[in-house]
Amino acid sequence: MSFVRAYLRASTKEQDASRARHALDAFVQERGLRIASYYVENESGASLERPELNRLLDDAQSGDVILVEQVDRLSRLKKGEWEQLRMRLKAKNLRVVALDLPTSWQFLAPATDATSWMMDAINSMMLDMLAAMARKDYEDRRRRQAEGIAKRQAEGKALGRPQNEAKRRAIEAALRDGQSWNQIADAVGVSRMTVARAAKRLKTL
Repeated sequence: MSFVRAYLRASTKEQDASRARHALDAFVQERGLRIASYYVENESGASLERPELNRLLDDAQSGDVILVEQVDRLSRLKKGEWEQLRMRLKAKNLRVVALDLPTSWQFLAPATDATSWMMDAINSMMLDMLAAMARKDYEDRRRRQAEGIAKRQAEGKALGRPQNEAKRRAIEAALRDGQSWNQIADAVGVSRMTVARAAKRLKTL
């Protein structure tokens, strides 16, 4: 028997990874199905090293469905890493269904259509395209973040502000943009502890 396994992900601990659970539940209930298990985590979609995703892949059996709200919840990976993930999915005959990818919805119904092979091919192409778009969006946000940090630092110098004040503002802006602590620490050149203090301060504002 095939199972529907829901995967829910958010990038930072400040975001609610389980936010989409209601939408996923409603989606399968409309089709007379139910979700057998949920895998929820706060990890970057740009990394393959995600504990809950790997647990899902270990648990899943041939023919199971991986249900996500959007393809970018599953992947913001580079091309090579996305191909690795796709190979793991194919090796276990797992089917990805995403609410933002209507061509994938067919996998929740028994395969009786003689043209199902054609729909499989179309869905595979669309899945690859959305994964590539998710990666581009991730890279564009990282680029804008770096440009914003550089601009704020330059403005800080022009106004005579201390460098740490410019960094603080950059960290807070990146936190509001939903960047992960590791990404911000690397981009700004500070420790995770510094990012954590900034996140704590934001909560009190």
